[in-house]
Amino acid sequence: MLIGAFAAPALADTGFYIVFDSMTKNCATMTTKPPPDMSRYKMMGTYPTLGEAQTAMGGMKECKM
Repeated sequence: MLIGAFAAPALADTGFYIVFDSMTKNCATMTTKPPPDMSRYKMMGTYPTLGEAQTAMGGMKECKM
């Protein structure tokens, strides 16, 4: 039971985030969510694996240059 208490917080922030940077006009994948006070970033989605994030990013019009 004690092990689960330590593992749960670590698992809560897992995943890959796609963000659009309004200053550079590029998308990127991140392993941490950008802070809410960083208004230059627009959250585009959260995905369980890097592969899924990259596939999704390829279909987002904001991410195509």
